[in-house]
Amino acid sequence: MSAARRRTPFLDRRQAGSLLADELVAMKLFDPIVVALPRGGVPVAHEIAARLGAPLEVFGVRKLALPDRPEVGFGAIAEDGTRLVDPEGARVLGLRNGELEQITAREWAELRRRIELYRDSRPAPDVRDRTVVLVDDGVATGLTDAAAIRALRRQGARRVVLAVPVGSAIAVELLRQEADTVVTLRIPARFRGVGDSYLDFRQVSDQEVNDALARPARAAA
Repeated sequence: MSAARRRTPFLDRRQAGSLLADELVAMKLFDPIVVALPRGGVPVAHEIAARLGAPLEVFGVRKLALPDRPEVGFGAIAEDGTRLVDPEGARVLGLRNGELEQITAREWAELRRRIELYRDSRPAPDVRDRTVVLVDDGVATGLTDAAAIRALRRQGARRVVLAVPVGSAIAVELLRQEADTVVTLRIPARFRGVGDSYLDFRQVSDQEVNDALARPARAAA
């Protein structure tokens, strides 16, 4: 991918997924399974799964943040219960005794609701001894993706390849310590937010997630 192309905003998540797929196809991954972080990671992942001829699944993770400051995350919790907390971030935000557990409980309830909605009684993806391509639409702090990577390793993933269109330098460096490989197209020198790298960054709905999961990714190849 040329330097000029790396500076050009993505049209939308699907185009970003197509460009990421170019990089992943060249890696010649063996028998991969594509796992998306909903909701924004799903349209990106659908394009990747189609190109790789791989199954598409979702894996639930929720950011932990103060109720009145949802944009500032200090940790994340994954659907298997794996929790990752940045102690310094929690200290700076001034979390009081018991508040972390209250926030975790609230996000856990929402996480379970979404997983039940997206899975429709299907079991969690079996990643044992598989190469997992974990997909998100971008990373700012990297905490949610790090929690997902740790959870997937606990479930027996042989290799985790994180694929994200854009990320902050701090987040990408963190995730390179967690994943076996990080594939990203843009690491802006002045990162202001994931949405700045997209022309269309509208919120992905639950219905769009379910539609993508119901439409076999292989058929789009």
